[in-house]
Amino acid sequence: MKRERYFSVDIESSGPIPGKYSMLSLGACAVDAPDVSYYVELQPISMEFDKEAMAVTGFDLGHLQKNGERPSIAIPKFCDWIDVHAGSHKPVFVGFNACYDWQFVNWYFVTFCGRNPFGFGGVDIKSFFMGLAGCHWHESTSSQLPVEFQPDTPQTHNALEDAKAQASIFRKMKIAAKTVR
Repeated sequence: MKRERYFSVDIESSGPIPGKYSMLSLGACAVDAPDVSYYVELQPISMEFDKEAMAVTGFDLGHLQKNGERPSIAIPKFCDWIDVHAGSHKPVFVGFNACYDWQFVNWYFVTFCGRNPFGFGGVDIKSFFMGLAGCHWHESTSSQLPVEFQPDTPQTHNALEDAKAQASIFRKMKIAAKTVR
């Protein structure tokens, strides 16, 4: 069985589902070494958007259309980055509300790379916290995490900054989980 290397991943998008809406930015870092990171702003695959999503991201689709990297180039680069930094370890996707981010990352990997190096799943930090704390889903938002699990840096809706914040939350929870065993 391969050892695992955890990668915190965060995305910003123009709406709630991939394919119809676009992943606008992607940030990732190794959980055990957050300076090992990847960030890209992407050209949209569609000009459709949800107003609330765009307000959160602060991106302009026209600007990204001109200045973003083409997904057909950026996503294979991200796949290669994961392969290099996972080395002989199994790469594991980690996200805060991972279902949302993973659906976009998986869709983009399959569409533009032909494979998802993470496979078919990942670790959801919210669910991990529920198991650790014995709480309900609605009690697992980042603002409700106990102070000992708060991120080392603020969450800003910049995909890389948020990936690093998520990595710090997950590292702290993994340490706490070891003491529970």
